[in-house]
Amino acid sequence: MKKSNAFNLIITSVLLLAAGSVFAQATPANQVDDQADVWAQIEAQWNAEEKGDNKWLDRALTDDFSGWSKESPAPRGKASTKMWDRFNDEVSQMVAHELYPLSIVVHDDVAIAHYMFTSASKSKSKDGKIETSNGRYTDILVRTENGWKFIAWSGGSDD
Repeated sequence: MKKSNAFNLIITSVLLLAAGSVFAQATPANQVDDQADVWAQIEAQWNAEEKGDNKWLDRALTDDFSGWSKESPAPRGKASTKMWDRFNDEVSQMVAHELYPLSIVVHDDVAIAHYMFTSASKSKSKDGKIETSNGRYTDILVRTENGWKFIAWSGGSDD
């Protein structure tokens, strides 16, 4: 009888440990999925800009967005960001970019992503000069019913 009870105790312990590890792994898997979704939104934003898609700001920014790029004297809301994006699109076009993710942290419905970039833009003036810049961004995104959207960012070119 003692051997049977010991055997049952060992089997029960093993099953409890296995079940506990399954539950423990559920959270990191969701975290990895969220991180991948956040990174996909960041990449989509850069790809849309490179393709000249002027509608990406409406799709990707929350209405209460506030971003502060290094080129701006103060944080800009969504309307101001759209206005300056239109102006920049009139004078130059991004022709290439590469992103270097450094860190993405997700807490519930908020994500913070740090990354670096290299981009090349071609002037729309007669000279058509191409300028390359390197820099960094910190993006803050919130989960909405339409997916992840930017609520804030800070950064820009290091040049």
